[in-house]
Amino acid sequence: MEWTRVKDWLIGATGMVLVLVVGVAIIFWVVSDPAGGDESGPAPSPTLGTERPPDAEPPAEMLEDELWLADLELDAGMVVTAGSVLRDVRAVGQDVVTGPDGLVAAQLAVDATVPFEVVADELGNGTVVGAADGGQATVVRTVEAFGRELRVIATGTVEVEAGRIVVEPRSIDFGGPDFLSDATAAVVRRLVTIEHDIEGLPEGLVLQDVAVQNDGFRASLRGEDVKIVR
Repeated sequence: MEWTRVKDWLIGATGMVLVLVVGVAIIFWVVSDPAGGDESGPAPSPTLGTERPPDAEPPAEMLEDELWLADLELDAGMVVTAGSVLRDVRAVGQDVVTGPDGLVAAQLAVDATVPFEVVADELGNGTVVGAADGGQATVVRTVEAFGRELRVIATGTVEVEAGRIVVEPRSIDFGGPDFLSDATAAVVRRLVTIEHDIEGLPEGLVLQDVAVQNDGFRASLRGEDVKIVR
């Protein structure tokens, strides 16, 4: 009788062990992948900034207190100086050396947005500058001509001239008869012409291109041997 009970207990225990082994094997098969197969998880992304620009090489001779950077990137939502405000600023410098002369970039590219209100303040109080159709800009202001105040709406294309953002009106509307607008246009044209110098950036940067956005003028500047920090 005792031997029968022991035999039954051994058979039951063995069955439980087999069930556990089979269960673990099934779970392992479900959650695992075949060796050498494609990984289901996302591949790790490369570390940003680890690639050196192909043409950048450190100086052959460096002073003891100099530091060389292959590339340098800066993103700022806003840059404010005593006389200017820039938004969405992105600067990329290559072959940057820091030492007794400051921080100097062999090549520096800067993209920044000049807000409309900054340009409007240069034209006078109450002036409104904004975007118009076809990539143009519009200027709305009140001017004085022939002893009368006129509300002027001028629209023009945006260009780069002598390193400046220039908007010269192509059409000027006074809200009156056409002959009045034509006669007065030459007098007030200069009052609604935009000639803006971008300030607050290192010397040596030259304005290359400009485009009109909903919030301002998007400017692209480039320069060589630019001293970023003195």
